[in-house]
Amino acid sequence: MRVDVVSVPVGDQDRAKKFYLDVLGFTERADTRIGPDMRWVMLDPPGGGAAITLVTWFPTMPAGSLKGLVYAVDDVDRAHAELLARGAEIPEGMQQQPWGRFFTLDDPDGNGIVVQQAITG
Repeated sequence: MRVDVVSVPVGDQDRAKKFYLDVLGFTERADTRIGPDMRWVMLDPPGGGAAITLVTWFPTMPAGSLKGLVYAVDDVDRAHAELLARGAEIPEGMQQQPWGRFFTLDDPDGNGIVVQQAITG
């Protein structure tokens, strides 16, 4: 068993899609109408792993309610610099904990994202 897709609740799929593609470097897997007012927007993170889908139709998942989505990178300093160069706002900067180094940012809806140095061992 593995995580295949994570639903990210957003208010505006186009705005969120632009952020995930242009700032975080995701690639588009699908953008399909699934109903009169619904689209299936699925994106893949760079480097692989579980895809995300940008959802607007779950009443129990208001836009911005996802916190702590963690992405692992091989070089957290490089990722930090690249995301800043692409316009990401990282107000707390690089952080250090006993388990490793990381930084946090929010998508345009306020969904919280953690980018951390890949934990090995």
